[in-house]
Amino acid sequence: MIIKVDKLTSPEIKALLQEHHLDMLKHSPAESVHALDLSALKADNITFWSAWINNELAGCGALKALSNNHGEIKSMRTAKKHLRKGVAAKLLQHILTHATALGFEMISLETGTADAFMAAQKLYRGFGFKPCPPFADYKADPYSLFLTKTIKEHKS
Repeated sequence: MIIKVDKLTSPEIKALLQEHHLDMLKHSPAESVHALDLSALKADNITFWSAWINNELAGCGALKALSNNHGEIKSMRTAKKHLRKGVAAKLLQHILTHATALGFEMISLETGTADAFMAAQKLYRGFGFKPCPPFADYKADPYSLFLTKTIKEHKS
């Protein structure tokens, strides 16, 4: 698998992100869907990666800098053909490694609470993410589960 920074221009990425957004809308009301669109994912404080297997898009994920020491995982998605092959775990490890290199001390994320999100919740918990209160601009929402992980201890 090759994981690379992606400029969000390929038709494959656009289609996967559209699928991601539409799938979120199937399981949560629109006001509880926090998936970013293409233009938002191109912001200066976001790094977006795509994962490829044999020149075929396998998945994607992004890291949004919330501050100098806190990042947020966004737009994690595995292509249907590559589900249950470890793509998400490899992408998540790649993002955590990058966050650590940037000096982030904490990584947080928001995911859904419906049954469709159980696999994602299991993945994040397996990487040591723990439930937390809403962070950044999020508000408490029965359709959202907020998770966080300390990745680097603060040095005084």
